[in-house]
Amino acid sequence: MKLNKKSQVAKLSVIFPAYNEADVLEDTIKKVILNLDTFADSYEIIIAEDGSTDGTNKLASMLAEKDTRIKHIHRQKRLGRGTALKNSFKKSSGEILVYMDLDLATDLSHLRELIEAINIEGFDLATGSRLLSKSKVNRSWTRNLASSSYNLIVRKLLGSKIKDHQCGFKSFRREPLLILVDEVEATHWFWDTEILVRANRRGYKIKEIQVLWKSGKETKVRLLKDSLNMFWQALSLWWRLKKNN
Repeated sequence: MKLNKKSQVAKLSVIFPAYNEADVLEDTIKKVILNLDTFADSYEIIIAEDGSTDGTNKLASMLAEKDTRIKHIHRQKRLGRGTALKNSFKKSSGEILVYMDLDLATDLSHLRELIEAINIEGFDLATGSRLLSKSKVNRSWTRNLASSSYNLIVRKLLGSKIKDHQCGFKSFRREPLLILVDEVEATHWFWDTEILVRANRRGYKIKEIQVLWKSGKETKVRLLKDSLNMFWQALSLWWRLKKNN
């Protein structure tokens, strides 16, 4: 099912949080456009550039000048991945909103399924899951262990039914997303977890999708420091939710 070609606004918005991604930005955008053109008639791509210092902002502006489907949102100061996503979602025009990481760790063959989970199947949210039994994941055993342990803690502590909260490959129906983003307080990596936990608590329909996923050569996630930080954020969210009950 293709999106309505005659719509005056983009029915689909695809958002990329970007911080110092000059080495992959142009190639990724080209690959995503080629993929979207096979099934989507109307879309926009938003580069949510968050205070980059490596020329990502200039490259994003150049891409936006060349193609009217591409928009560049620049922040002079880095505010965090979650904040960049929130700002971009609010400035988007799509009825279906997608975000993914620029390293394309999740194989693009899953993009249509991610969108159709909202567009055709009627889910409110869809997310890639590296922890489903049929997902094929290529990363170190230490990161596998850290991810499995973290997600188990989130499920037990916060009552979530989601297996993988942190995969950077998600789609949303616009209305529930704009409600959720104003509730989410996380500004960086924990944003993914918090929005899924809050969506689950509100009773929104969430689909997890099995994916082919491989870790990039480099990652901005610092395993020990970020794992500890996210654990404390999970505890903080548990406390806030408990107080509000």
